Amino acid sequence: MQLKNNRSGIIKKTLSGQTLLCLVVELMSLIVSTDHYLKQNWIYFSGSFYYISTTEKSWQSSRDDCLGRGADLIIIDSREENKRLWIGLSDRQSEGHWIWQDGTSLDESFWHPGEPNSYWGRDEDCAEIKYINDVNSWNDLVCTNENFWICEKKTGV
Repeated sequence: MQLKNNRSGIIKKTLSGQTLLCLVVELMSLIVSTDHYLKQNWIYFSGSFYYISTTEKSWQSSRDDCLGRGADLIIIDSREENKRLWIGLSDRQSEGHWIWQDGTSLDESFWHPGEPNSYWGRDEDCAEIKYINDVNSWNDLVCTNENFWICEKKTGV
């Protein structure tokens, strides 16, 4: 009986040691990842890294740049993320059905009054943040227009 209890204790300690080792490895991986992004001028905020462009490109070229960096155009889920830039929202697949580029539906939006509107009958299928000082700042725009953008890479932490 005593031996079994000791074995159980040893097994529990071994599992705890393995769990601790896994946590240390995960933490080291996070530190290396964080260091990598910070050295490339990414900004960390609330569980994500953000890359802010210094040039202007079309919506698709902006998205391709983000994908090449292992990220995607920013998905706005807080007021703090609202800046004038391309965002990862479009209705290119189905007119009038706005979705984020990770496939999630648009639940909460910050459209400027009267938007989206396909102004003057133009095919405005991509979203930007336009009106910086307004909470409701989104505008639909022709996807080939050039604009700045933000890439977002979620850390999973």
